[in-house]
Amino acid sequence: MITKADKNVVRKKRHAHVRRSITGTAERPRLNVFRSNKHIYAQVINDVDGVTVASATSLDKELKLENGGNSEAARQIGELVAKRALEKGTESVVFDRGGYLYHGRIQELADAAREAGLKF
Repeated sequence: MITKADKNVVRKKRHAHVRRSITGTAERPRLNVFRSNKHIYAQVINDVDGVTVASATSLDKELKLENGGNSEAARQIGELVAKRALEKGTESVVFDRGGYLYHGRIQELADAAREAGLKF
């Protein structure tokens, strides 16, 4: 039987493999996604300077989400992080799915960020 801890170890290994080739620069920062069972988090990160340009989470008060762990919450987080990144002058990003499959909540967040104006 595979436990949640085992799944996370495999995910972290996949994420490390992806991160070898993906880095965020000042021109194209990295849009990183982390999801837990209850919430989803997104950050736009400039890895060269080690600075978070913009972030959004299902815990943000302005969203007033009842359930932060579903696809609708992921869509709202994608829109919010794109809006905040565009306000800071970032139009183009590199998408870092964090070792998760590009499916479900991760795909909803990415699609919403694209629709809101981010290019990746």
